[in-house]
Parts: sequence; C-alpha cells; structure tokens
Amino acid sequence: MSTQGVDEGLTWGASWNIARRDLNARFRGLRLLVVCIFLGTAALAAIGTLTASIERELQSSGRELLGGDLEVEVWQRDLTEEELSALGEYGELSGGYRMQAMASTDDAAAPVELKAIDDKWPLFGSFTLADGSEAAAPTANDAYLAQGALDRLDIQVGDEFRVGTMTLRAAGVIGNEPDRLSEGFQLGPTVLVARSVPAAAGLVQPGSLYQSKYRIAFDNASADPEAVEEELTEAFPNSGFDFRTRDRASPGADRFVRQMSDFLTLVGLAALVIAGIGIAGGVSSYLDQRRASIATLKVLGASSRDIVRIYALQIAVAALAGSVLGLATGVLVTPLLSAALEGLLPVESGFVIEPAPLLLAGAYGLLVAFAFAAAPLLRARSFPAMALMRSRIVPLARDKRALIATGIGIFAICTLALLTTAQPLLSGGFLIGASGALALLAGLGLLLQWGVRKLPRPSNPLLRSALANIHRPGAPTSALVTALGFGLAAFVLLAAIQSAIDGNIQTRVPREAPDYVVIDLPPEGEARFYELVQTPFPDAQLRTVPTMRGAILAYGPEGAMQRVADLEEIPEGAWALRGERGITYSDTAPEGSRVVDGEWWSPFHNGEPLVSIDKQFADAVGLKPGDMLTIGILGTERDVRIANLREIDWETMGFNFTLVFSRNAIADAPHKLSATIDLPETADIKYRGELLRALVREYQSSSVVEVGEVLVQARTLLEQVGLATLAAAAVAVLAGLAVLMGAIAAARAARTYDTVVLRVLGASRRQILGLQLAEYGLIAASLALVALGLGSALAWVIITRLFEFDWLPDWGLVLSVLGVGLVMVLAFALGGSLPLLRAKPAQALREV
Repeated sequence: MSTQGVDEGLTWGASWNIARRDLNARFRGLRLLVVCIFLGTAALAAIGTLTASIERELQSSGRELLGGDLEVEVWQRDLTEEELSALGEYGELSGGYRMQAMASTDDAAAPVELKAIDDKWPLFGSFTLADGSEAAAPTANDAYLAQGALDRLDIQVGDEFRVGTMTLRAAGVIGNEPDRLSEGFQLGPTVLVARSVPAAAGLVQPGSLYQSKYRIAFDNASADPEAVEEELTEAFPNSGFDFRTRDRASPGADRFVRQMSDFLTLVGLAALVIAGIGIAGGVSSYLDQRRASIATLKVLGASSRDIVRIYALQIAVAALAGSVLGLATGVLVTPLLSAALEGLLPVESGFVIEPAPLLLAGAYGLLVAFAFAAAPLLRARSFPAMALMRSRIVPLARDKRALIATGIGIFAICTLALLTTAQPLLSGGFLIGASGALALLAGLGLLLQWGVRKLPRPSNPLLRSALANIHRPGAPTSALVTALGFGLAAFVLLAAIQSAIDGNIQTRVPREAPDYVVIDLPPEGEARFYELVQTPFPDAQLRTVPTMRGAILAYGPEGAMQRVADLEEIPEGAWALRGERGITYSDTAPEGSRVVDGEWWSPFHNGEPLVSIDKQFADAVGLKPGDMLTIGILGTERDVRIANLREIDWETMGFNFTLVFSRNAIADAPHKLSATIDLPETADIKYRGELLRALVREYQSSSVVEVGEVLVQARTLLEQVGLATLAAAAVAVLAGLAVLMGAIAAARAARTYDTVVLRVLGASRRQILGLQLAEYGLIAASLALVALGLGSALAWVIITRLFEFDWLPDWGLVLSVLGVGLVMVLAFALGGSLPLLRAKPAQALREV
C-alpha cells in the first residue's frame, strides 16, 4: 500500500476495487440481506403498482363506470316533470329503472336484476355482447341476459321467457356492460330491457320497491358535479335524491381498494420491519466472518474510514441487487394479481409500470438496509486490529455513532411512510406499535438474561451450559429474542387472520338465514301466500313485514331540528342520513331487536306518530327518546317523535330496519310487503322448486330471492378476501423465516469456537446438539406468549378495523400453528448446528 494511501486513506475508486474483489459473486455471507430486502421491496412494489393502477383506472374511467357525470336516484317513484326539466338543463339525460324481478319459463324460475334503460344508454362507454359485437339498448320485447340467467332458465339466445306479465325474447348474451361496477352488489344475474318493459309487465306499481336512475352527461365537461349536486339538493330538498358523481362512481370498489391497500401496506411495512432485523443480524454475521480480512487491512494501514467505505460498498451492492430483484418481481406478479381481480375491479391486463410506487418501494428497501446495517458496520470501524482478532473472546463494544445512524435511518423510514400514506394515523399507529414491539422484545431479551443469571446452577451439565450460553458476555440473546419473537408472531398473524375470515364464512354468514326472501308481495295477497307455502310445508316458518323507502330530512330536539341538506358533512357513523333507506311499521318490537332506552308503543297506537331508531345511529347524531325526526316518503314530509332506541342484531339474515314506525305514522303511504320463508330441513328439493314456480305464477309482479345463492356469493367474496390476505400475510411469514434462519446462522458463526473447545474437552456430537436444542428451546418457549400476543393484536386490528369483520379466530388452529413455528425454530437450530460439528479444531483455534 502506498504512503499516500496510508496518510490520506483510500479513494472511493480504490475502496471499490477492494470491495469488488472481496465480494462473492453469489453474495455469500450477504444472502440474508439480499433476501430480506427482496421480500420487503417486492411486496411494496406489487402493492403500490396494483393499487395505483386501480385508483388511476377508477379516476380516469369515472364517467364510463358511472354512465355519466352525475347520477340521481330515487326509490318507489319516477322523477316529476319539474325535476326532469331541472336535470335536463345541465346536459343530456338518460334514465331508467332498477329492480328485483323473477324471470321464468314453464320449467324454471330465477331471480334477476332487471335493468330497464332508454335508447340513450350508455352515455359513455360501449355496450358489447359476448360475441364481441357492439349493441344498442334493447327495444320492444327484446332482452339481453347475463350468461348466468340463461343457465338458470335453461334457455338459449332466441328463446322466450317471462318477466311479470310480459313475454320477452333472449336477444343476446351480455358481454361488456360499461356501468356494471357502479351498480354494486346484485341478487341475481342482469337482464337488460327497454325502459317501457317494467310498466308493461306490471312491475312498476304504487308501493313497489324499485329505483329510478338518471345519469347526466354535462354540456360543460368541466362543470363540478359536487356543485351541481348542491344546487339540485337546494332546489329539491324533500325529494330524497341520492347522488353519485363521476369522482365516486363506485364507492364499494373505492372502499375495497382502500381497505386492501391499507392492509397490504401494513403487511409490506411489517415485512420491512422483520427484514430490518434480519439485515442487522446478517450484516453482523457477515462482518464477523470477515473479521480476519478487516484486521489484515488495518495491519496494512487501512483507516477506520476505509473499512467503512469498503464494506459499505459491498452492503450497498447487495442491497441494490435485492431492491432491483424485488422491484422486478413486483412488476412481474402484478398481471397475476390483476387476473385474480378481473371482473371485481377495473384493472389493466398485462404488465403495469407505475414509477412512483416503484421508486417508493426502492427507497424503502435502501433506507431499511442503511438503517439496520449501520450499527454493525460502524461498530467494527474504530477498533484496533488485535481487538478485531480477539472479538470472539473480547466482544466489540457498542458505538454511540452506530446508534445515532440507526436512529436517523429509522426516522427517515417513518417520515417517508407518514408522508406517502393515505392513512397517516393507521401507518403511524403501526409504526408506533412496531417500535413498541421491538422495545418489548429487546427488554424481554435483557430480562431473560438477567433471570437466567439469577437461577441456581442446575446439576445437569447440558442444561447448565445451555443457561450459561444465554447470559454469558457477548451472547446474542437479545438479537435471537427479537428475531424469534417477530418470526413466531408472523406465524400467529397468518393463522389468526385466516381462521378469523374462515370463522366469518362458516359462522357469521349463514346464521339464521331463511331459504327465500319475497319482495313486493301485495298486502291483499298475504293470506294466499301463507296458504301456498304452508299447504305443502306445514312446518315452514313465515314472516311478513310492510316495506317502503324513506329519507331522513331533519332530526333533533323539537324546535331546534337540523336539516340534513344543511349539513356540510355527514357525521361519522350516521350512514342512515345518506339518501333513502328501507323503513317499516310495526305494533311490536321486531325480531332481532332489543329496546335499550324508552318504551315501545301499545298495539295499534293511535296517538302522536312515533318511531324507533337504531341506537348506534342515535349515538352518532346525538338523538334520544323525545327528539324529533322529519321523514320524506314519496316526496312528502312527515314529523314523528322518537319513542325508543334499539340494539339490532345486524348479523341475522332477516329484516332489520334502522327506522321502525308506529302504524299510524306511515301505513297510509303506498307500500307492499316483504316476506321470508324458512322451510324445514327435510323439505325435498323437488318440492322446493315447485313452490318457487307456484309463487312466480301467483305473484307475477313479486320477486323471490333464493338466499342460498346470496350466501354463496357472500361466501365466495369472503373466500377471495381470505385468499388475498393469505397470500399477502405469507410475505411477512417468509420474511420471518428468513430472519429466523439468519439469526440462527449468525449465532452459529459466533458459536464455532465454543463448540470446538467443547469437542476438544470430550463433548460428544449428541451432547453438542442437545446443548443447542436446549438453549433455543428455552428462548423459544419463553417467547411463545409474547408472540401470541403480538400476532393476535395485529390480526385483530386487520380483521376488525380494516375489514370490519367479526373477531372469530380458531384458537386451536392458532396455537397449533404457533406450535409448528416452535418446532421449526428447533429444526432450524438443529440444522444450523450441524456445520458446527464439521469445524476443524486446529483452524478454529488458530483464528482466536
């Protein structure tokens, strides 16, 4: 080495030459760092790319998804001429109806979603048939059917079927329905018909439950839909309009994307936190393996700064390689994720490149590498060569500068996370929780060492040595506790999330579900309805309730009521203030409800009109018994007094209403009945089908929904969520496994000398392996409860706060998976100890 190099230190070029020659082409020794960075970066790249792609598609295709710039919807009536004239001033108007109906033939019947459209539909986008041909809205008695409707009716294109009192012809199979996503969840396959069909088929009657939907294509494309919404609300405050704009064309899809994005971001951050622990352990192990090289460089005159440069370059190359591989993988898996979501969300097929999420993922990867590699790198920079050579016996002391560098890196990661997330409170809470978990595990490691040190020395030499390994000077107990704790918590997280979703599928969805729900049953036909069902099925359980739609227009204490139209923002939890809702009247408290404040009115109450409201809604807007509501029904206002508050079991599949009125409050408004049919379990499938066809023949304007089909859809949706969750959470588990193996490998490198000494003193292979298993078994067993708590807490947040599901984990499964994790730890420990038996004593002792 030249004098210049000794005096002034190596240049970056010279440092790179040494680093490049010393760096293994396969990153031997740094593979754990590469794997950890790869997993975290790939997860964030895939998450960010997919989410950004969907959000961009939702924003750019808002008009097509909605079918206009603004949608106006009302229930149980059409718009008046005055209302239509006001809407028409803003641009071109296209309107129609949406309703549940029954499609039938002589041999089959199926519930369908009837979508009646005019000849201007669609205002945006193109409607195509399954054969790829573009088509206009149907006319006369033609109808376009979803393939599912054809299958249920067992008909083909060209065949005839009935809806209500009208015979229609299947003119084609629906291919691309441009505004399908904005229509939301449906209780049957779609049937597209002309706007005139529902009235001609007897489906649009006073009291029938149907929606009138009108879309506007603004003449002025730059007009603000929100401003138009406010103008229409002011002009028609009592009309019960429900609005949707091109910017929120599909609230359900927006909400789902937001929930999944939040969850996946948490998973990505969790993977990075776990990866950081693995990086710290991996870099420590690597530098320990390179101890002789570092000492040699220092003997030859290299300065501490030179050492940092050389190995920082190696670590940077490894981190960059892991990041690039992660980014590439994130882009490559995006088409697979898009294919899985096709039909549910507007996603692009093929490869998608979103620069911002990719840059963010890469920045996270490099920052994590810097933050967690800084401490072991700086710790080795300021020690003389002999200290480095004797570090197995005299451990290297901590460097305050290393702690400062790590703190700066973690602060940068947290700042980046908070600045780039759509949910800063959620991400901030997670980061605080992760920091608390790290502090808890670090403290637990110290506590474990202190507690083991205070224990009496056991007589068994194997157990005595295992305990000594935990608390001896330089023992990697804290690192092992942190790595094992997060790794085992990842196992618990995966099991708790998956079993909780399965619990919702198996327990929550089918609970108390009737076999059929009948909509738009005429009140005068109620007695005949009971006769039709109970003649073949005497044990069938039936329930009928009056059903109509209404909107809350004002609420509050008498004389100081708040108009909903004057609210700048709907209070959180007050969803019942948005548009029209299902309402009913009853002489007794409904099934599935419990009065918790106030009293129920007497049967056939004839005094002041009263209403019972959901307690959660009442708490959200500050209502109590004695306050007033103004309700709008079919364009008219009615004032009612709140008699009581109810707790409602929303998990039942029966009829649950936020607002239940006394009979004299709303019974005079045009309405029909809804009914549930619960058949005995022994009912023959053949007779079930005959009952369904009999109901269709008797009540042609009613709709019968098979709840089993709805439950299948709900179960399928939850299973898709569960599968996506399983795949995402697996990233954290993989990172946890990588960290576990890395921690054990790092500890193995530090134990080589100890093992050699024991072998020289006569220890057998079985005793050495038993010593390793005892040590890791003690540490893992002490961490089991902590891992159970950490993993369960994060799973609870994801299930109840993000997905808004019930917390229904299978604790037997969770504990079994935790047990499997403990067994895997011991298996890894055993596998990691085998190379210790192959170490050559002479070579190991010479390196001391």
